[in-house]
Amino acid sequence: MNDAVPLTGEPLALDLVNTRPQQGDLLATPADLEAWLALEPLPPVGPLVAADLAAVHAVREHTARALGAVRQGLRPAAADLDALNQAQLAAPVLRELNWTGSALTATRTRTGPAGAQLAAWLAEAAAELLTDPGVTRIRECSADDCVMVFLPANPRRMWCSPTRCGNRARVARHYQRHRSG
Repeated sequence: MNDAVPLTGEPLALDLVNTRPQQGDLLATPADLEAWLALEPLPPVGPLVAADLAAVHAVREHTARALGAVRQGLRPAAADLDALNQAQLAAPVLRELNWTGSALTATRTRTGPAGAQLAAWLAEAAAELLTDPGVTRIRECSADDCVMVFLPANPRRMWCSPTRCGNRARVARHYQRHRSG
């Protein structure tokens, strides 16, 4: 599997957890983080530095642990929930009102430093996922060497991606059929 390319398209909190494949870290540098953010539906937060990356790593770790517990019907550790709540509080949401010339609109923004804003958006996405009744449907990829998780739209889905692990599994089955035949 090519873990150098982030798996995206799942709920944002799962995409975040999936930036930590079996080998390495897809968010090892601020540049990696900025590249990942370009793939995700998040508001721009400005240039990021190492401290911002650390805040994102913390949210990722707390999300992964809480998700592991909730998926099993267990109570997440209070420290993980508190950390996710604190990340959200560090950059409060503001519903900014704007007049467009013909109508009043409200846009959700966050205040504070770039890293705190980003961590808050990610912690909010984690809170949404963790409280969604569908959280128990989240699965781990069936490939032996993959740690990715996904929320299947189809109950028969087995792999994180049909073009990553799914393709490798199909090739392996084909090889086994033709080798033993």
